[in-house]
Amino acid sequence: MTAADPFLAGLLRSLDGTLAADDEQRRRRYPGPPAGRQPVHTCYVPAGQFTADTARQWGDQARAALDEHGPLPRCDAGVEELVRAKLAREPVEDLRIDFEDGYGPHTDDEEDDAAAAAARALAGAVAAGTAPPFSGLRMKCLEEPVRRRAVRTLDRFLATLAAAGPPPPGGQAALPPGFRVTLPKVTSVAQVAAMAGLCAALEAEYALPRLDLELQVETPQAVLGPDGTALVAPMLAAADGRCVGLHFGTYDYTAALGIAAGYQSLAHPAADHAKAVMQAAAAGTGAVVSDGSLNVLPVGTKPAVRAAWQQHAALVRRSLERGFYQGWDLHPAQLPSRYAATFGFYRDGFAAAAGRLARYLAGPAGRAESGVLDEPATARALASFLRRGLACGAVTGADLARYDELDELVIGKLAG
Repeated sequence: MTAADPFLAGLLRSLDGTLAADDEQRRRRYPGPPAGRQPVHTCYVPAGQFTADTARQWGDQARAALDEHGPLPRCDAGVEELVRAKLAREPVEDLRIDFEDGYGPHTDDEEDDAAAAAARALAGAVAAGTAPPFSGLRMKCLEEPVRRRAVRTLDRFLATLAAAGPPPPGGQAALPPGFRVTLPKVTSVAQVAAMAGLCAALEAEYALPRLDLELQVETPQAVLGPDGTALVAPMLAAADGRCVGLHFGTYDYTAALGIAAGYQSLAHPAADHAKAVMQAAAAGTGAVVSDGSLNVLPVGTKPAVRAAWQQHAALVRRSLERGFYQGWDLHPAQLPSRYAATFGFYRDGFAAAAGRLARYLAGPAGRAESGVLDEPATARALASFLRRGLACGAVTGADLARYDELDELVIGKLAG
């Protein structure tokens, strides 16, 4: 021990004391990337149209569209084969039962009945094994004109869902795996805090496990507050650890900025700005960011369907290249182009990513051979890319077997 050690020890104790609260806040607010799988899309279904068989029906309709109007534009036969297998096996990864814009105006009695019917249908899908891996409902927002109706629908839905399942072990009802509640048109941090409190009250009333939230960023006020501050990060903090996703609302957001209808798009520079703010705010918090939708649907004549597929696939690929690994789908016939673009993205990058990661794992000799100076952060990004490709079905075990250093356990550990 040198003479300087007591000085350094005292200095470190002082720093630890000074930064203790900051350390704890950072651990709480930035727990790291989310564990588990992120769906590649969220399919929005009006509440009145949802049944226990909706996911399978979407898959059937998607395959019928592909049979009638295929092959997919700019898609090789191998990718299309994977797309068809996906549509048969797991056509919908995430489904949101919509009580907001997609549902439209209804009487209170009609919406009460729809909320109960949708909850029973979701419980039935879970029991039958036909529910998607992720599901939930989009309620109305908490703005004053629709606040009472929003709360009433959420209450009716959760009460019915809790009652529809098997008797809760240990006094707690079960929720479907991957269940979340989507709060649209958020305009203030106070609304998010209120929503977190509402969730806590409903959990206590119906003996529910902790409810996960998604926040829809589709108003300018959610991005830039009245005092000029960026509000997305404070909204995440106000959710008290419940927020698992930020979803961009393409058309509400661009319309609110006065962008002409013909130019409203998730590729508009104003949309890119909002999503960049969302991406920065969500990094490290455990919440993921989802891009928005395309309202040009693949319906009608063969040329019209194929043009819509091509437009949709290009936007999906654009989002993926910018780090947005999820988006919205509004129609069953959008599933072929969603999966074709997604699978193409991961398969195009698979060999380079797997090769780099294998050489990184081989140690200094392999890294020197790579020609790319990878480090832990880039290794984590490479592993995350491969894990996403495997999770959605774009990359197979046979693809991975070509690399001795790689398997799903190694990739999962590196991805974090």
